[in-house]
Amino acid sequence: MGLTGTAVIGALAGFTVFLGLPVARLRGLSPGRQGFLNAIATGVLIFLLVEILSHANETVEAALSSLRRGQPAGFVLLAGVYVLGIGIGLLGLVRFNRAMRRRLERGREGPGAALARPPIAAPSQTLALMIAAGLGLHNLSEGLAIGQSAATGALSLTGVLAVGFGLHNVTEGFGVAAPMASDDPPTWGYIGTLGLVAGGPTLIGALIGHEVVADWAFVLFLSLAAGALIYVINEMLAVCRRLNRPTPLGGGLLLGFLLAFATELVLDLAGA
Repeated sequence: MGLTGTAVIGALAGFTVFLGLPVARLRGLSPGRQGFLNAIATGVLIFLLVEILSHANETVEAALSSLRRGQPAGFVLLAGVYVLGIGIGLLGLVRFNRAMRRRLERGREGPGAALARPPIAAPSQTLALMIAAGLGLHNLSEGLAIGQSAATGALSLTGVLAVGFGLHNVTEGFGVAAPMASDDPPTWGYIGTLGLVAGGPTLIGALIGHEVVADWAFVLFLSLAAGALIYVINEMLAVCRRLNRPTPLGGGLLLGFLLAFATELVLDLAGA
């Protein structure tokens, strides 16, 4: 398959994330329903974290065979990339969130300060942006898989991957949008930006994967996504605990986890 066809399939798989984003415009929800909605989204993210780490772990563990043969370079490279990616993904969002909070605090200093600075996203919108960034890194690795299968001529596998990843991205779009369902509605422009951040990397990854096949890049993107999701899940759980009692919180987490697991089973059933 050519580069153009690969790009079209990557775009279709990635931009299904837009189907879940309109949830951000829901209004009139009670705090309990808002908390349950966020708990479902957090359950989806927890499943994605488990899935991401399992794929990254498998790739690093497979390199152990070279270590047993007395050729440690491949394993050391992948293990180093794995640790570095998780560290950057996690600590990078810590610094990003700290910087955003400082800007928000400075924006409250005096009546003229708000006019002198550009408007800043509300905390829930900032959290949604961080979720979108983490999922974008995850989708970059999914795009790599699509591009690599297309480059090898495995067209049936490419189609199956595109459908399966597209289903996943619908639930991911819901995960991005849910934190914003309790505040003033975000603009459609901001929602569109989140969709590009979360889904656009699938297209980029498909183009890269069509031209470059490298385990280190696959592990890097997965570990960056894992580190980002660890931070985001912690933030989401804080929101859920503030809005929910323990029982509906647990129920929402379970429902979200099973929803994401169901889409994974559909992908496996199709033979990907």
